[in-house]
Amino acid sequence: MAFSFTKLFFVLILGVVLGANAADKCVVESEAMKLAPCMEAAQNANAPVSASCCNAVHKFSTDPACLCTVLLSKTAKAAGIDPAIALSLPKRCQFSDRPVGYKCGAYTVP
Repeated sequence: MAFSFTKLFFVLILGVVLGANAADKCVVESEAMKLAPCMEAAQNANAPVSASCCNAVHKFSTDPACLCTVLLSKTAKAAGIDPAIALSLPKRCQFSDRPVGYKCGAYTVP
């Protein structure tokens, strides 16, 4: 199922209203918007992962805590993101520098 940018915008605004925020410099709303190309792949383990999604995810390679914060946020949950599937994106993008074994709440980066 395609995820419209209108719905993403609504979810991001909802996150602001509900006070979804992250620690330090990782601001959930702005970081989540950068992951917009990954919406389908973060909801469906069988969906193809686009090059633009991989580029967006790779930018988090030096800050896995921020990626974790975004994927476990109220904003991501409201958008229908499955954290277990979303955390598989670095592996599905075949990044050799992904943070294998990084604990993200109840999930672990494969």
